[in-house]
Amino acid sequence: MNLTINKVVNTLAWIILIILALLPFHAFLTVWLSSLAGHYTPLRLWKEFLLGVLFIGVVYLLFKDKNLLKEFTSSLLMRLVLIYCAISVVWGFAAYVLHKVTLKALGYGLIVNLRFLIFFMAVWVIAAKTPALRALWLKILLIPAALVVFIGLLQRLVLPYDFLKHFGYNSNTIYPYETINHNVNYPRVISTLRGANPLGAYMVLVLSAIYAVLIKSKQRRLQLSIFAAASILVLIFSYSRSAWIGALLSVASLVLISLGRNKAQKLLLPVLGMALLVCVLVSIFLHHNSTFENIFFHTQKNSAIKTTSDQGHLSAFKDGVRDVVHEPLGRGVGTAGPASVYNNNKVRVPENYYLQIAQEIGWAGMILFIIINYLVACELWVRRKDMLAQVLLASLVGITFTNLLSHAWTDDTLAYLWWGLAGLATAPHYPAGKRSSPRR
Repeated sequence: MNLTINKVVNTLAWIILIILALLPFHAFLTVWLSSLAGHYTPLRLWKEFLLGVLFIGVVYLLFKDKNLLKEFTSSLLMRLVLIYCAISVVWGFAAYVLHKVTLKALGYGLIVNLRFLIFFMAVWVIAAKTPALRALWLKILLIPAALVVFIGLLQRLVLPYDFLKHFGYNSNTIYPYETINHNVNYPRVISTLRGANPLGAYMVLVLSAIYAVLIKSKQRRLQLSIFAAASILVLIFSYSRSAWIGALLSVASLVLISLGRNKAQKLLLPVLGMALLVCVLVSIFLHHNSTFENIFFHTQKNSAIKTTSDQGHLSAFKDGVRDVVHEPLGRGVGTAGPASVYNNNKVRVPENYYLQIAQEIGWAGMILFIIINYLVACELWVRRKDMLAQVLLASLVGITFTNLLSHAWTDDTLAYLWWGLAGLATAPHYPAGKRSSPRR
């Protein structure tokens, strides 16, 4: 590898590390900085600007390295990701031409839907050129997570529920707090992420990593156990019920992958049995308790709120199903999900990421995205003896469930982190002589 290519690889590797390390604080930093200097939208797009640099760098590396280009183009997974991106762009601009979507909604929709897949491909290419990047994954994930957890605990146990308003949080950026049932007596922790549900989904990945280390390593078990307990508390205080279930599914999957079916069954079956018994007893004895109702059902019998959270989710889901039945080809990128907020009051949020994709680019697009997820899972399964692959495969189970009840992949932090780490885990392995290491 010549000196120029080596410099390009090292620069791109450092950009990846910067993105991954700062993502958990992205929402907080952009709101705070915009309160001091303005320009909220450009600040929010800092990682997309860096992604553009990565994209240009990756194209250059593929042009220079014919072997890597051949491996990239021969990968079914990479080809399908490129096809999915192309379909999204074509469908999106067709919708704009037909006046079904505004330019702002289209732009935001394309960014949100495609950025993590482009990042996945970029990391895949760069990780093939530098093994040192992959070696840092655990630190890049858990060190920022420890700070997120610490701030989350402070927010729930010490700080005023609206303390984030002092850092520029407001109705024009991110609201400074979230509550259950619009009741300030039940605040939901958001820490440095953009909301309680994104925090909960992020903790699914974090807890999977912590428990993977606990299973594999006998060192620092006390510190890791404290970290795990604190992370579980933050997950609980997010009151994201889909993330609670997603975390349970992820940890159970991790145990199954790590220990094998026979050992896992001996460990999991008694635990699951006890958990089920506790749930039944709690439901029987606390069914009419207002705290229980708020936490588990996000409403209570004497609530002034006429529509419960569950009713809203169900209604949004039914609307989404009806849309994709009547419009099997979709209506175009930006016409559903968070981007539809910018679509001239034609908001469609089905509370299900896969339905969102079907609403935008049709049944074929949704099936293609599911196939991409399946192929990534297969790549991780082949590498399941590796801790990173175990963490990603297990967390994918939980995050997939979370996406059935929310739009988890639209969150910057989780999407970039998970798919970036997936790029590291599934990257091709080149002989040592053909690799370079980012200088530190």
